[in-house]
Amino acid sequence: MSGDGCPALPTDHVCWRHDDPAAFEAAARAFLTVGLAAGEELWFVTERDPAGAREWLAAVPGLADALRDGSARVVPLDGTYVDARVADPAAQVRAYAEATEAALAAGHAGLRVVAEATGLVRTPRQRVAFTRYEHLIDGYMRAHPFSAMCVYDPRELGAAAVAELACLHPAGNVDDVLFRLYAAGRGRTGLAGELDRSARDLLATALERAAPRPVDGRVVFEAGRLRFADHRCLQLLGEYARGLGAVAVLRGLPGVGVARLVDLLGLPGIRVEAAR
Repeated sequence: MSGDGCPALPTDHVCWRHDDPAAFEAAARAFLTVGLAAGEELWFVTERDPAGAREWLAAVPGLADALRDGSARVVPLDGTYVDARVADPAAQVRAYAEATEAALAAGHAGLRVVAEATGLVRTPRQRVAFTRYEHLIDGYMRAHPFSAMCVYDPRELGAAAVAELACLHPAGNVDDVLFRLYAAGRGRTGLAGELDRSARDLLATALERAAPRPVDGRVVFEAGRLRFADHRCLQLLGEYARGLGAVAVLRGLPGVGVARLVDLLGLPGIRVEAAR
């Protein structure tokens, strides 16, 4: 499902570009069916008419029963997010954490959400806040039984806005996003795909929004699925870490190309480290 060609990345946090209704419906139903089989509570968060959304979901084998017994729900977008105008990233993570705990207390294996979230990111100010939330919730998912498919419509937002969101998800169908920056757990950040010259500006935005923090003087990037990195992007990673008084560590790089480039150029603030 990953648009960057890395199918083994975590798939519990998916960004879906909704420009093909049939493809979206198939993907959303498949995503929810996985949760149904696992015994998770299921939410479909939407601005759609609730009755129409329930009818659509009920066509999926097993979901009609889940809708009847309450283990699957259609939830209005403005009733799910703490502030539908500009997100409070930390507050929204807490809200989903509380919902996950409630699902567990009710006997479910976790919480799985398909969220049609275009209405929350229409303005640049909204996207700044929401992309920060996306990275925070990604970190929450690494340690808790919460999964989400975040759905955005490029016909309303434009391709550039969707790219800002998609690159902060570990998986999705946005093929023109070359890299993904995502939470890797235990204070680390994952990097996958390709960081070529054209990716530099988006990478700068992603770093600013995700704001990975140093641990013991190191900002660690798990880079085992980073296929290529241009020297400009490597310089940017080093500059970002140095701005925090730290060093950027690329861990687990495949091959030797990037390691040789770092050594050849003597890039400050960045080093390559074997996977542990």
